[in-house]
Amino acid sequence: MIRKKNKRGIDYHEAEKQHLKKEDLKKTKVSNQYLFKNIPPYPHPEFHVCCLKHDTDKKGLHGIRRDEGFKNPDQDSLLWWSLDVGPEGITSAEKRLLETTYPDRTEEEKAQRQESFLGKFATSPAFKRTSRLGSYRFTFPLEEVLKAYSEQICSGEPPIMRVYATHLYKQEVMYAVLVHSPANQEEFSEYPLLPDDPNAVCAFKDGCFIWRSEAMCETHTYVLRRDEKQMAAEPVYNYQYYVWDNVAVALHVDDQVLNFDAGRLRENLKFCEAEKVGLIRDVEFEDFSEAEEAVKRLWPDSPSPLEKDEDPQ
Repeated sequence: MIRKKNKRGIDYHEAEKQHLKKEDLKKTKVSNQYLFKNIPPYPHPEFHVCCLKHDTDKKGLHGIRRDEGFKNPDQDSLLWWSLDVGPEGITSAEKRLLETTYPDRTEEEKAQRQESFLGKFATSPAFKRTSRLGSYRFTFPLEEVLKAYSEQICSGEPPIMRVYATHLYKQEVMYAVLVHSPANQEEFSEYPLLPDDPNAVCAFKDGCFIWRSEAMCETHTYVLRRDEKQMAAEPVYNYQYYVWDNVAVALHVDDQVLNFDAGRLRENLKFCEAEKVGLIRDVEFEDFSEAEEAVKRLWPDSPSPLEKDEDPQ
């Protein structure tokens, strides 16, 4: 793995053209105190994700409104989005995990005593409604983003998806997927196509990204218990910090803007709190009243109040 520094000045290691699982990352011998911890059992669900989110700060918000769309402001060719799982995605992943683990359960066994458990493990920033990149979040259906990308960037052709890289930070593993136009086939041919493989960390099927999370917790406060064809989250008192993983989608746009109608942008915009208030020093966050005023100035004709993107109660 190659040591690099991102635009925010944070060090990470990159494995280009690969999506390395935890055990593969350990074999690279990169020094990482979290990766090599002995963690009690926890779930490894399969999430089917059909929404993308793009977080930004006030400057980015003004640029998106001005351009009526998204571009990379740093003269880079890639536009970055993240998978947005949401509560429904966690619920469906829990059901899928139970069905694949216990495929021979009767209807009576399915109804017996099984309490919801997966949400208790979904504690990493990949599942939280907070942000590390700014107070404004645009959330779009994946289908809508890919359709706009196909029409505006790919001349109506389906985009191509490839394995871009694995980025290992101090406590985060980010799996990057590259999306590009068929016109750039030669430029990106050295990157493997995103596999349709049941063992792959990330795949694309039936209009959704399939993410098989390697480390969903970050802070491990529960242990996974299995008993009589049931699963449960049992509290532990000596909690541990561990690595957590997520998937980012990099759209190759070159110097173009991925356009959306101004009304559609406003419709998909919400306010989000900082993940760690006061600790993320290189990103400008605002309070809700400041955000409300900024959004009203940019979309003066919108009748809808700005909503907060919050964790369900």
